[in-house]
Amino acid sequence: MAVHGRQTLRNLFDDSPTPHIAHPPRTHHRHFYVATDGSYRPDGGGLGAVIEARDGTRVARIALPDTPPDNNVAEYRALHLGLDVLAARAPPDALVGVLVDHDDLAGNVNSAVLETRQPGWQPGRKPSIPAGSEHHWRGIQARIAGFGELRAARIDSRDNPAHPLANAPAEYAHVNRQPDRCVLPDAPTGTAETAEPQYPPPSRFDRAGGVGSD
Repeated sequence: MAVHGRQTLRNLFDDSPTPHIAHPPRTHHRHFYVATDGSYRPDGGGLGAVIEARDGTRVARIALPDTPPDNNVAEYRALHLGLDVLAARAPPDALVGVLVDHDDLAGNVNSAVLETRQPGWQPGRKPSIPAGSEHHWRGIQARIAGFGELRAARIDSRDNPAHPLANAPAEYAHVNRQPDRCVLPDAPTGTAETAEPQYPPPSRFDRAGGVGSD
């Protein structure tokens, strides 16, 4: 169950803009939400991810030290990691809401969604991917294509629950020892879905595997 007093990722997503994609109420009905953040410091940074089901039940939290070359690359690495972790726990037809505090990343994700779902759609400009993020961007694109539907919302870093995990990964290292959870969220209301697919327990995900060097 959701923790009282903690704002759920669903509420954050519902209240935040989704660049390039209209945000009518019916699109708020996601099965899972994943918030990610990456940090950069000359002496080392970190990657953070928080995943919840639509009722606020926490599925996973990740806090890993990392050494990205800059903050932009860190953001792409963090989203790649978060989507990899979610993919190990969710059915392939899951509806996913992504929350990031990086404007260009949110816009690039939604541009990729439109390109994947609407053949022939031409973005106003070709996404500019930070140097050093190409491998992770390809991984993000693969995950976008692998889920039933995905869209990204842009949130403030002060509201991003992944922000402290990325900025103090050593302090939050205990979250990586929490057991894997397999959550079956309620079907989104107001849709044609009548039952959730039954899927097997989560794979044992090698959390370091999603953030390999470019």
